[in-house]
Amino acid sequence: MTIQLIKPTKVLEKEYQAFYLEWKRSGEKLMPWIIKKFPDDIDRFLQFIDDNEKGVNLPDGWVPDSTFWLVKDRLIIGVVNIRHQLTEMLLSIGGHIGYGIRPSERRKGYGTKILELALLEANKLDINKALVTCDSDNIGSQKAILHNKGIEDQEFVEDDGTVVKRFWIEL
Repeated sequence: MTIQLIKPTKVLEKEYQAFYLEWKRSGEKLMPWIIKKFPDDIDRFLQFIDDNEKGVNLPDGWVPDSTFWLVKDRLIIGVVNIRHQLTEMLLSIGGHIGYGIRPSERRKGYGTKILELALLEANKLDINKALVTCDSDNIGSQKAILHNKGIEDQEFVEDDGTVVKRFWIEL
């Protein structure tokens, strides 16, 4: 059973729908943000991802990004989104890499794996030092980041009081 990052593909449309619906039923916040985009229209979703990676039709203030699925056999375990550069906002709370693992597959080491593989992809984008952030109460994500050699930096407090931990990883 190979675990790998792949570009989203129409071939796994039904698997992605199952991934999305599981997460929605959990009632948890969809992370990373890309999961919320066009879950019922795979062609539109794939075009959006392709445009974002090429920097086409980006909203003001947005940067190009790349999206990958973490797949084991045909099961989509997680999603990662890699921003190619940082804006002032991303420097505070978003970072270069945002990822999420489907609820039923957590606590199995997949957070560590998706981040490890995402760092390899980030390096291909000439990112030499990646910023990864997580909420202070997300212990699993903190462990994954530290396991991938994250060095803690100054925390950031959002307007709603959420404390965001920030980590830098040398590539």
